Amino acid sequence: MLPLVSVIVPVYNSATDLARCIESVRRQSYENLEILLVNDGSRDTSGEICRMYARIDERIRVIDKQNEGVSAARNDAIRAAKGKYLQFADSDDYLAQDAVLRMVEKAEHDDCDLVIAAYCRVRGERQRTYAFLPETSVMSKNEFARHLMEEPASFYYGVLWNKLYRADIIRKHDIRCNTDLSWSEDFLFNLEYIRYAERFAALEYPVYYYINNEKSITHTQMDVVNVIKTKATLFQYYKELYEHLGLYEKYKPQIYRYLISVAER
Repeated sequence: MLPLVSVIVPVYNSATDLARCIESVRRQSYENLEILLVNDGSRDTSGEICRMYARIDERIRVIDKQNEGVSAARNDAIRAAKGKYLQFADSDDYLAQDAVLRMVEKAEHDDCDLVIAAYCRVRGERQRTYAFLPETSVMSKNEFARHLMEEPASFYYGVLWNKLYRADIIRKHDIRCNTDLSWSEDFLFNLEYIRYAERFAALEYPVYYYINNEKSITHTQMDVVNVIKTKATLFQYYKELYEHLGLYEKYKPQIYRYLISVAER
């Protein structure tokens, strides 16, 4: 039997784009899904849209909560999720039709703890694909960590939505999104997850379409103070991870360069 995949979508005042996102998940070629829509205290019609879809698709569960931010919303869904694998999407973006299928096939065939895939950034009529890793057989933690140091601030490695995670690793080690960070909380989640994952694989197939939105939290909260505070926090996690792997001295220059690097989104 195909494993259950829990797709987590935090929702906040995204009524304009929400239907496109939900439809892209509902119409996946991989059907054994649990779709968790977390309505984070939306003030527009997002909550009504979520509940409408729950009425027509039994795979959808709606979690209504007071507004606490995207990290708290994701954490609530992680606690509620029942799937073997977790996948994430943002409510103003959308998935490629075979996204879940391609990632699950890779994870199951290669017995992977993390699958990382290419994605497309959409800006108006223009699309650009990002994929730093070629499609591979299994990589060890150390091999993956060496590749990470080539692009330590990239969306490709840092975000949640181009990856497939093993839920049992997240549960066992109580990995959660940090609610104290307003930017790059997903980077921190991934750095923690990498500490406990052992087998990694990449897909060159773009699984996700990221809409470049100037009103998104990525743009509106990336002021100098937030960037400095967040990078200082993440730097410590990078340092601890690479010390744990015995690679810190080798990659110290790259890790310090992360403090002044600019992410390619």
